[in-house]
Amino acid sequence: MTAELVRGQNHTLPQTRLEIRVSAGTPVIAGATLGDERGTVRGAERIAHPGAPQLPGLEASQQAAADHRLAVDLEALPAEVHRVTVLLALPVGVGGPVRFGAVPAPFVAVTGLDGTEIATFTLTGLDAESAVSALELYRRQGAWKVRAVGQGYAAGLAEMLADQGVADAAALAGSIQEAVTRGLARSVAPPPPRTPEGDRVRQANGPADHRLPSASPATPAAQPSEPLTDPAPPGPPPAAGGPISYAHPRRQHAAPPSPPPTAPPAQPGQAAQPVAGDATGWSMDERLYNQIWGMFEDLARAVAAYRSAVDFAESRMSQELDQALSDPRNRIGGAGDHARAQARAKRDELTARAREALDRDLGQLAAEAAVVEPALPAAYAGWGNPVWHAHRVPMEIPMALRIGDLHLPERADLRIPLLVRLPLERGMWVDSGRTASEAAALMDSDRLRRLAMETAVAHVARLLAVYPPGEFAVHVIDAAGAAAGPLAPLVEAGVLAGPPAAGPGGVSSVLAHLTRRVDLVQMAVRAGAADSLPPDLDTAEQLLVVNDFPHGFDDRAVTQLRYLADEGPSVGVHLLMVADREDATAYGPVLDPLWRSLLRITPVADSHLADPWVGHAWTYEPLAIPPGSRVLEQVLTAVAAARRAAGR
Repeated sequence: MTAELVRGQNHTLPQTRLEIRVSAGTPVIAGATLGDERGTVRGAERIAHPGAPQLPGLEASQQAAADHRLAVDLEALPAEVHRVTVLLALPVGVGGPVRFGAVPAPFVAVTGLDGTEIATFTLTGLDAESAVSALELYRRQGAWKVRAVGQGYAAGLAEMLADQGVADAAALAGSIQEAVTRGLARSVAPPPPRTPEGDRVRQANGPADHRLPSASPATPAAQPSEPLTDPAPPGPPPAAGGPISYAHPRRQHAAPPSPPPTAPPAQPGQAAQPVAGDATGWSMDERLYNQIWGMFEDLARAVAAYRSAVDFAESRMSQELDQALSDPRNRIGGAGDHARAQARAKRDELTARAREALDRDLGQLAAEAAVVEPALPAAYAGWGNPVWHAHRVPMEIPMALRIGDLHLPERADLRIPLLVRLPLERGMWVDSGRTASEAAALMDSDRLRRLAMETAVAHVARLLAVYPPGEFAVHVIDAAGAAAGPLAPLVEAGVLAGPPAAGPGGVSSVLAHLTRRVDLVQMAVRAGAADSLPPDLDTAEQLLVVNDFPHGFDDRAVTQLRYLADEGPSVGVHLLMVADREDATAYGPVLDPLWRSLLRITPVADSHLADPWVGHAWTYEPLAIPPGSRVLEQVLTAVAAARRAAGR
């Protein structure tokens, strides 16, 4: 089955001799670069392009065209090559389009030599870019995979080559364009455009047109699962001096990134030993982040392949039984029993082979997880990791924060950390309802609400611990005063922006304060006058924790809360709701956008999260503080001490 990829998604390659087919609807330059483990291209001799189309294991087209076929033999590549990046660029100076936004979305397919498609990728969402890294073939722990990249470059081919570390990229890009111009001058005029029925280019209206089906945001009464957020959202390349985009493993910098750790050589007949940080990235934290994401993808695909094989075995058994028993003479007696036994035996054999392959893959992932987990920094680590006992409040925020673990029923002990990017891109909702899951339904309502608030307090502590002193402020609304016990560690440590707000007056005061902050920052940003903010405005990231919603909220307060959920994240104001949706049923569909805007998590294990590729229902497991441990109090004490030392 063909894998239709979206940006950032990868797929295991089943063979090493491949063709990469490009359909663009307009003449484009197609080539490829050969990079090392860090993606660095060590010179022009590692680039296949129209002026030099042949390299060991790689052959590209000799001129610009609307359709291309690149031949790749991964086994024939030099041993030091770990990444093959397929590049597309528009010819310059020939009177054609100058940006990909003006042409149909290019379509790229990785196929076998017989033309069977293995993976496809439609490059949607391009605009001013005139060159793009379409996809890459990369080697990870001895296996080759393909990843959809779709990283565009507005400055063209020279910028793209420079981003891969090519020396004198501008001169090389000029020579490639010159070779293309000579080739076009010798070529005949292209034929008229084909009819839509014959057009290989897949038209698309937006970046989601060919996205694999995924579950939509969860509601307890409707859909059981919601999509996980992509940890590396695609986007345009960063402007000089601007914020860094993690859409592509390479980033602009004056110095090359430090190489990732390398595994010791494997003994003959044995698999390579996993190492922590075995992924691309600028820092160890980024490499671990990308490695965790790769482990998540590998687990999703391994289980998807197993489940598909089991379904096929069951379907084949049913077909064979139907065929054998279609003759009435075989429905009774020894012939029918023999046919049933044979069909079941084949089913069991196929299932056993699939399970063997799954166990092999899961064993490799478990070995990798065992190496990665102890190496995680505090922001990525669970509460039981010793790194928390030596934690010091950092001077800059990390890439992401761990908020729980994910696992699948095929191997429940294989846990993948669930990381969310920082700063937070959406708020969170700790569901305290008994209808949230089977485990919650068996618990006492009061106990479940307390557990939900304790979960929220633990998340608050983690956020405070990974932000520099004074750069993260926490406000609490506890209208009924029901969460005094769970909130005690935060209150006693003195890390809240103020006492927990109680009663309608307290609710109104906190919401008015944060709404004013959102309004002022938005106006300053739109006017380009960030230095004109009032001196009393706290520019730190703000988190509002709301317990027992909607108790104490009138219609005005509900409207303000929705406003903060919609507009707050873009200016550094975030929500952490602890609520049972059933308590807010009186508002009807008015609050549906609020629930959908938040990432729903639970205080007990629950299978409500779905990945956007194969639709697995992942079990979310909240991070638990080890029994008897005082790590939470120790962390909050360290946060308070760091704030005092910084004068905050």
